[in-house]
Amino acid sequence: MSSDNLWLAKELSWLSFNERVLQEAMDKSVPLIERVRFLGIFSNNQDEFFKVRVADVKRRVLIHKEHGGDPDAEDLLHAIQDKVKLLGETFDATYRELMLSLARHNIFLINENQISASHQTWIKKYFKDKVLRHISPILLTEDSDPISFLKDQYTYLAVKMKKEGKLVQYALIEVPTDYLPRFVPMPADESNKRRKALIILDNIIRYCLDDIFSGFFDYDEIAAYSIKLTRDAEYDLSAQFNRSLQENMSESLKQRLKALPVRFAYDRETPQSMVSFLTSKLKMSFYDSIMPGGRYHNFKDFIGFPNVGRSYLENSRLPALNSREFDEHTTLFQAISKQDILLYYPYHKFQYLTEMLRQASFDPAVTSIKINIYRVASQSRVIDSLIDAANNGKRVTVVVELQARFDEAANIQWANRLTEAGVKVLFGLPSLKIHSKLCLISRNEQGETIRYAHIGTGNFNEKTAKIYTDFALFTRNQEITSEVDNVFEFIEHPYQRFKFNHLLVSPVNARRNLCSLIDNEINNAKSGLPSGITLKINNLVDRGMVNRLYAASQAGVKVRMIIRGMCSLLPGIPGISDNIEVISIVDRYLEHPRVMVFHNNGSPKVYISSADWMTRNLDFRIEVGTPIYDEQLRKRILDILEMQFNDTTKARVIDATQSNRYVARGNRRKLRSQIEIYDYLAALEQQADAE
Repeated sequence: MSSDNLWLAKELSWLSFNERVLQEAMDKSVPLIERVRFLGIFSNNQDEFFKVRVADVKRRVLIHKEHGGDPDAEDLLHAIQDKVKLLGETFDATYRELMLSLARHNIFLINENQISASHQTWIKKYFKDKVLRHISPILLTEDSDPISFLKDQYTYLAVKMKKEGKLVQYALIEVPTDYLPRFVPMPADESNKRRKALIILDNIIRYCLDDIFSGFFDYDEIAAYSIKLTRDAEYDLSAQFNRSLQENMSESLKQRLKALPVRFAYDRETPQSMVSFLTSKLKMSFYDSIMPGGRYHNFKDFIGFPNVGRSYLENSRLPALNSREFDEHTTLFQAISKQDILLYYPYHKFQYLTEMLRQASFDPAVTSIKINIYRVASQSRVIDSLIDAANNGKRVTVVVELQARFDEAANIQWANRLTEAGVKVLFGLPSLKIHSKLCLISRNEQGETIRYAHIGTGNFNEKTAKIYTDFALFTRNQEITSEVDNVFEFIEHPYQRFKFNHLLVSPVNARRNLCSLIDNEINNAKSGLPSGITLKINNLVDRGMVNRLYAASQAGVKVRMIIRGMCSLLPGIPGISDNIEVISIVDRYLEHPRVMVFHNNGSPKVYISSADWMTRNLDFRIEVGTPIYDEQLRKRILDILEMQFNDTTKARVIDATQSNRYVARGNRRKLRSQIEIYDYLAALEQQADAE
């Protein structure tokens, strides 16, 4: 079998992942409001997909046309467009179904033609008091250049004004969602107080078009149609010797604002003459996606769809758990000194990390703090504590990743603020993105420097820690913490050689060590010894690692994987991958940890890591994985993985056909792993309390 038949393009695999997200919106067992919000998640994912992956494929097509090199790119682009079209049709059907379901629960998302007489005055007043100040129409003429001013990912209303015997006039209105909520609750209807009505901001503007244009323009007919533009998210980081990386990044971000479009979405009711005019002005090419759709765009706003109905229409809250191992000590450093501690967000409270930094900021024994940030919350207690530490005379070093996609501007601002506070800020190299999740605190204890480390799979972000599942290890194992310190040295001096005996560090030793661990399982299987590999990662698209897993399967090694997103490996191919099982779990929390387990003839080696198995993560980023040495913590991770492999509710099978079928339940009990894990961890904490 040719290698091409053993490989699925990562872009098509990614679309299969987003189809699983859409399945959650279609799943009637999911609370209704949550189903609506999954439409928003799906839409937001699609937006990023076009900005990044479709834009990349388009560039490959254009480069091939001029210089050759990638003859399959155009076929891939067409395959993507076909799949996107099918998903769009499913999305539209699901949206219509959900609107009917909302209506059955007395929740109505009304348009401008459904406003009752009692609400007309209220709508007009709301528009005048809240909306009008943010409306500045842009007139479109033959000389207009909308590419230069249309914002990426914003909803616009394209307005058509028609007067008998005169030329049609076009204008654009930006829907001001930066300042106002997209969903506006209407006052209760006195005649039916059970009825809850919401109106989208777009429709308020549509209803009040005359209040915007009347008196300035002469027209007999006026109508507005929703449009949205998606631009290429790539930017040029051309090195300029007289500018810093920070300056280059700031300048390059401006490119994104005016980058060429890759997708134009419009209301299918838009007159074709208007579509032609707009796409011509936007210089849309044959290779771009010009997509008719419904009357609403920027469905990502549906992530925040309000629940104006009963509480059972959304998920019941799962309160974050306390950690007994931390709580039974006065300081967090005392707790970590007693034993390694493993937290699993969002089941555990994230505040233990922020509390550790708060304590470190004023602890007289603390001499230095080192941390790397990739994405942090907009209101970050992490940043506040780092500044407090600097103000208290601690040596604070913060590695800021300026190339954290879509967070670049925020990270530039954080870097400036930290620098002004006297913090030592490092940026790394343009060619080596820093994605590790490390924090290192050094304390002077009885004349000796003792290091405390956090090594995790997720970002130091209070917001995402509530919705992403992630492991976080807190340790004072001096062999490991010394290597964490060496990672920071490597970041600052990337051309020096460092040796890591415990940590898996990309691009230093991670690929080599992972291959060695796989090869050990292959050798054990060939020798008749027990073997097995269990992986939980977000993406598997590196050809070398895929081929290594194929080799393991052919040697008789049982390989089990939980992969949330892209999987270029094709399981279940006879003689090639029939020993490989892959599932994907999509549920209320976003599965984000990277975990690797190697059977090792009955003495399992367990690692958590920040790295997916992608070429960029293994070879072109600084990523860190750590072994879990504590037997109880290893068992906890293994138990959690088994719960996920036993999921009979939210697990989908990843197969060669990309069918996304749910795992067959058979005669097994109904098990939803994310809830089961919460109950399991809660029981462990209660058990610790009882002891």
